[in-house]
Amino acid sequence: MATLDRSDALFRYLLRLGDTALVLGHRLSEWCGHGPVLEEDIALANVALDLTGQANELLTYAAEVEGRGRDADALAFLRDGFDFRNLLLAEQPNGDFGRTMVRQLLFDAHDLELQAALQGSTDSRLAAIAGKAVKEAAYHFKHSADWVIRLGDGTDESHARVAAALDALWPYTGEMFQSDDAHAALQAAGIAPDLQALRLRWRARIDAVLAEATLAAPAEGWMQAGGIAGRHSEHLGHLLATMQFLQRAYPGARW
Repeated sequence: MATLDRSDALFRYLLRLGDTALVLGHRLSEWCGHGPVLEEDIALANVALDLTGQANELLTYAAEVEGRGRDADALAFLRDGFDFRNLLLAEQPNGDFGRTMVRQLLFDAHDLELQAALQGSTDSRLAAIAGKAVKEAAYHFKHSADWVIRLGDGTDESHARVAAALDALWPYTGEMFQSDDAHAALQAAGIAPDLQALRLRWRARIDAVLAEATLAAPAEGWMQAGGIAGRHSEHLGHLLATMQFLQRAYPGARW
């Protein structure tokens, strides 16, 4: 088997990170005008903006590494679903507010540990992006953790809803720590972190929050996978139809 070229591996890894931030940012933007209270409506919009900003930096870098004349906008708006490499967790529908907060907690705990680790990357550009993103990730994690604790240790209704959301979304968490040949090559070069070490730190964060929320982590079992290889749920197609509409309808349109 041929050795994977370093630039190809980096391009694929940047898509994995950038696409995940972009798709989850768009998902959260769907709450704009629909939040349970005004303060939360604004908070979710701000988290969405943070993630979209991270996506812009990562996809800009990815386009430069690819060297085919594309930019971040082309990668975001002119690729089909099977070209996206986002985690499946990011594309799952919002559901009710409790489900959104559970999805965020599972992602935010991972993102915080990931960005902290990437600050030590031997790729200075990636380390610089992570240096800014880790500050945002710390706020995101505190926000989602506070809400999961509040809802889990709240009324019977709120507890039941977040417990059901945890059961439904847990099978998507395994993919966050799934390696492939691109990641393996970058880990060996000190560019990407050790995913199994990351998983242990993620699990410690999650367990601490769930204990305070009077929730139990689901038993380990079969995990969903495929997003980082371009195999997605039907939800991504619907999301992209909305997110990419303007650029598809008016190619090359500029503000």
